[in-house]
Amino acid sequence: MIWTPDSIPAQSGRLAVVTGANSGIGYITARELARRGAHVVLACRSRERGRTAMERLRREVPGARAELLGLDLADLKSIRGFAAGWDHDRLDLLVNNAGVAMVPFSRTADGFESQFGINHLGTFALTGLLMPHLLAAADPRVVTVSSEGQRFARFDMANLNAERHYRAAFAYVQSKRANLYFAMELQRRADAAGLRLRSMAVAPGLTRSNVLTGGAHSARGRAYGILTRLLLRVAFSPTPDGARTSLYASTVPNLPGGSYVAPDGPFQLRGEPVLRSRERAIQDSATARQLWVLSEQLTDVRYSLPAEPPSQK
Repeated sequence: MIWTPDSIPAQSGRLAVVTGANSGIGYITARELARRGAHVVLACRSRERGRTAMERLRREVPGARAELLGLDLADLKSIRGFAAGWDHDRLDLLVNNAGVAMVPFSRTADGFESQFGINHLGTFALTGLLMPHLLAAADPRVVTVSSEGQRFARFDMANLNAERHYRAAFAYVQSKRANLYFAMELQRRADAAGLRLRSMAVAPGLTRSNVLTGGAHSARGRAYGILTRLLLRVAFSPTPDGARTSLYASTVPNLPGGSYVAPDGPFQLRGEPVLRSRERAIQDSATARQLWVLSEQLTDVRYSLPAEPPSQK
């Protein structure tokens, strides 16, 4: 049976945060969760674009339970402010969707290379700071959006922050591999602590969104924008198709923690959501632990979870 957003069960009573929900996959994810009755928080860097997305959401889903909160994953101060200002009694679902892709070199407010800083460190910090609210929920989930491109990353622990050189595509796929390491290590640590938390990662496949055209890409010029938009129309799938893996991981009732959901087609570029278990990063717990320790040091966010599972006797 083909899984589609129409397969999503009722989400009434669930409270969800979707980062980067003002456009693209994030908006579709937030909209479909709201359509099924979830209370959705759109966590957006731009208040203006966030308000536009809220207006669109209310038109497309009359009566939607949704709210807009500001969040900039390029700024640890903003992330801490978002978590400190959380005024709900729990958080059932966190969808770590926001990110940047193959942008020109720049650094975040805290001095991190932007792709590593936003895609991984911002996600790591936000999840850790929201952990008390997640653990207050009966069945909490964290869904982190990685990329099919992570399969081609040469993960270099000595150059995660562009210490030696910077290549935009290399830095992007490396940050997306970091997302997958993070999601799997979070599940290991949750299991070791006996927590109910389920952590999943997803790859959306080739999807039309503004991640390759908006924001920092505006500095690349008009020709870049025209060519990129043409490529997106010809070779990439419609945005709702790209949101399917996020929605699948967020809503399928019995999906096990530690799942990696990706399209079932060749090279994970398009197709129906399926579980992938042979990815190198899923099994590479040693690198995942190293990255976790480094991420704690860089962000000064600590999860207070065991580093190792209890020994088996």
